[in-house]
Amino acid sequence: MADGFNEARALRITEIMIEFQSLQRRIAEYAPNPSPDEYFEEGYEVLRQCRAEALAVLVVPYPEQSPAPSGSADPEKLQLQRYPNYHFHFPNASLSSHARIILDASARRFQSKKIYLRAVAAVRWSNARNSILQSGRPLQQQTVSLQQVNTNLRTELAAVTDARIFNEFRQTDSQAGYWLQDDPPLATILNWIRSHPA
Repeated sequence: MADGFNEARALRITEIMIEFQSLQRRIAEYAPNPSPDEYFEEGYEVLRQCRAEALAVLVVPYPEQSPAPSGSADPEKLQLQRYPNYHFHFPNASLSSHARIILDASARRFQSKKIYLRAVAAVRWSNARNSILQSGRPLQQQTVSLQQVNTNLRTELAAVTDARIFNEFRQTDSQAGYWLQDDPPLATILNWIRSHPA
C-alpha cells in the first residue's frame, strides 16, 4: 500500500508477534506433571489440551495467497468474498500483504491468549488442589473442598470468552499507544481462525 503507513504496519506486525511469542513462551512453561492417579483429573486434562493447542497454533503455516485459477475472478475479489467483514470494517482497505499478515498475526495472538488464560486457570486449579491434598491422596473430608476447586476451574474457563479477549487486547493496545487502524474486528479474526484450523 502506498499510503505512507507501511512503517506503521510493519511496527504493528512486530508488536503483535512479540506478544504472540511471549504468550507461547508462558504456555510452554506450564508442563503438567500429575501422578498416575491424577492424570485424568479435569485441570490436568485442560493443561495438556492447552499445550497441544499452543503447539498447533505454532505449526500452522502462513497462508500464502495463491493465484486465482485461470478464467476465475481476480485474487482481490476472491479475498473480498472470503473476508467481507474485514473490508466492511475498513472499506478503503484491500487485503494487501501487510493486511494479511496483520490478520494472521492477530488471529494467532488471539488464539494464544485464549489458550494462555485457560492454562492459567488450570494452574490455579492445580495449586489449589495441591494445597488441599498436601502431597497426599484425597480423603473423604476433602471432597467438598476438591469439588469447589473443580467448580472454580469451570467458572474461570467459562469466563474466557472471545469478546473478553478481544476487548482486553483493544484496551491494552490503545493504552500503549499502538497504531490500530488496520487491526481486524473480532468477527474477522474468528472467521480467519475458522478458515485456517490448527
